Amino acid sequence: MLKNGENILLDVNGRRYYCPVELAMDVVGGKWKGVILWYLAGRTLRFGELRKCIVTISERVLARELRELEAAHLISRRVHAEVPPKVEYCLSEYGESLLPLLRTVSEFGMNYAATFGQVV
Repeated sequence: MLKNGENILLDVNGRRYYCPVELAMDVVGGKWKGVILWYLAGRTLRFGELRKCIVTISERVLARELRELEAAHLISRRVHAEVPPKVEYCLSEYGESLLPLLRTVSEFGMNYAATFGQVV
């Protein structure tokens, strides 16, 4: 990719990206990652609480997405040593850097629904 007249090559974890948007979408793209990050904005939630917030996600998919977000350093996972185990998730400092983007995407979604559908 050419950016300001220069070629860009991004190498992250052995994968090559020729565009920063390609890399960003690989990290936070998909149906659920942005939604999970949105619900974790400003709060810490347990797995079951997240599952209740996102009613249409399966437990298997939620667990997979949480692992991927943790591996990408966008969320932090905290395990409390008790029985039964208590696990909490929150945005990492790096994950919080996405909040302005998520707010903009949320605003777009609301405006889109108001223009082409309805807000119920």
